[in-house]
Amino acid sequence: MTPEEFCATLQERFADAVERVDLKGRHPHAVIRAEAWHEVARFLCDDPDLRINFLRSITGLDLLAENKLAAVYDLMDMCSDPAGGMWKSNHQFAIRIEVDRDNPHIPSVVDVWPAADWHEREAFDLFGIVFDGHPDLRRILCPEDWEGFPLRKDYEFPLEYHGIPATTEFGLPSPKH
Repeated sequence: MTPEEFCATLQERFADAVERVDLKGRHPHAVIRAEAWHEVARFLCDDPDLRINFLRSITGLDLLAENKLAAVYDLMDMCSDPAGGMWKSNHQFAIRIEVDRDNPHIPSVVDVWPAADWHEREAFDLFGIVFDGHPDLRRILCPEDWEGFPLRKDYEFPLEYHGIPATTEFGLPSPKH
């Protein structure tokens, strides 16, 4: 299925949920309203023509100029290849959910794609995106008492953590404190 056909299916079934589509470039995607995301995800997984049964990754984005955060879900169908290969994919596509930076809530899709578990925790830990309904939403890379979200563009790098001095990758104190 082509990205155009994929988007047409989404727009036909969820006209109010599809905010826009971007089919140009190397990463075609549809932007879906956060409130509709869980229902759309369930459809993508359960629909017999799509069978999107594999979540490859969730990538967090900081859209500082737009005062938004986003999560990009790279999805595909995975099935056995009757021609002898172990696995093949008939179609791949991305879904992007954009939310307000000041109240970044997206429904969890762990119940749809279990691989979302740690991906959602990582986006929570590093960007502060809250995945409503996640079974264990807590930091996964930073310590529980870490302040802020390190991959946000306006993050202020701490000068120290529990007495441990911090430096940038070049050995210089962070210019933003």
